Amino acid sequence: MKYAKTERLQGFSLNRNKKTDAQQLAIRQGKISSFKGRRLIMGSLLPVVVVAGWQWVSGTGIVNAQLFPPPSAIAAEFYQMILSGELFHHLEISVLRAIFGFLLGGSLGLIVGLTVGMFRRAEEVIDPTVQMIRTVPLLAITPLFILWFGFGELSKVLLIALGAFFPLYVNTFLGVRNVDAKLFDVARVLEFSRAKQMLHLVLPAAMPNVLLGLRLSISVAWLVLVVAELMGADRGVGYLIQDARSFMRTEVVFIGILLFAVVGKLTDSLVRLLEKRLLKWQDSYKG
Repeated sequence: MKYAKTERLQGFSLNRNKKTDAQQLAIRQGKISSFKGRRLIMGSLLPVVVVAGWQWVSGTGIVNAQLFPPPSAIAAEFYQMILSGELFHHLEISVLRAIFGFLLGGSLGLIVGLTVGMFRRAEEVIDPTVQMIRTVPLLAITPLFILWFGFGELSKVLLIALGAFFPLYVNTFLGVRNVDAKLFDVARVLEFSRAKQMLHLVLPAAMPNVLLGLRLSISVAWLVLVVAELMGADRGVGYLIQDARSFMRTEVVFIGILLFAVVGKLTDSLVRLLEKRLLKWQDSYKG
């Protein structure tokens, strides 16, 4: 009788614990969803206020509607460009240029940064030249690229690659040099080869710096893309902005700027999502 009563009590306690755990999980999920909703509202507050104020001052004639067209006119022009297919045509060209340039320059920056960070002799030979070239403004190099490679796709991709190279190189180099020296002692005890040290030790330890360099590299790639397309192109969002400026189509100029902003934000958000997955082990300050 006592055993039966004890079992009933234990079963009741287990069910109660299960309900408590389920309630805590539901509360935690509710807090997370409410936090995400609050964050979305707070992030959207400033753009909504700016757009509403912009619409008001343009509609009342306080500012010149030719220079600052109202958001409603920009939205109407945006819709017409989508229907005609003009927008996607130019956006596709620009995105492909940015991807090819970033892949070329970013991969080279990562490889060279790892090499220079791992080997002191490579640092002595390569780093001074790279740092010297890094200080030269890209606008000063652009005419040379046009002279050497013409106005075709090659000059634009190489210019984007040059811009994307330096942020990843610098941050990868710093990430390697910030790795704890004791980890290399452990790698020597375990008889790791240089390749194993890079893949299993250096790269994971330097990952925060590498991902920071990745974000900066992507943003610089978009910046250089605009410069390359404004300097000389017959397709792309930069060309669209330049052509619209010539014919005083201010709505199209704003559409081009917004396209760069939205695509840049999307790529940055993808890298931040990658950071959350790869840097779960970090216990950093969240504000």
